Amino acid sequence: MKKPRLDQIDLKILEILQANGRITNVELAKQVEISAPPCLRRVRALEEAGFIKGYRARVDANMLGLGVTVFAMVGLESQAEVDLQGFEARVSQWPEVLECHMLNGEIDFILKCVSTDLESFQEFLTQKLTPAPNVANVRTSLTIRRSKGDVSLPLGHIK
Repeated sequence: MKKPRLDQIDLKILEILQANGRITNVELAKQVEISAPPCLRRVRALEEAGFIKGYRARVDANMLGLGVTVFAMVGLESQAEVDLQGFEARVSQWPEVLECHMLNGEIDFILKCVSTDLESFQEFLTQKLTPAPNVANVRTSLTIRRSKGDVSLPLGHIK
């Protein structure tokens, strides 16, 4: 299936929705300088085409007591596709893991994990991650602080 082309209005809609997913259609239309009905049609088309995957609230992890963020670099014993998929399926069931990325090079996966404290993370590490099937080794790095946490995609390069 061919990916639909986006025009400047579509890109502006995406940019605004990334910043504020709760904006009303009337206000969105005003900001992109079109009337409300075609704006709504464009948003629906962007959703149906898969450009917009959903809408969420950005929740402050620290306010909820999830102040520990750790990156875990995981090496697997086997990189056969079935084993990679098995690991990804297992990871998707762990609420402590916010992100999972398969890498090339020495590390097979990097996981972004959150926890209430170091003791809780250690429990996750020793009871779930390290003993998981096909896991050969795990190296972890505790974050000291986050300098940037932008979740909006840069759209300026798209013409």
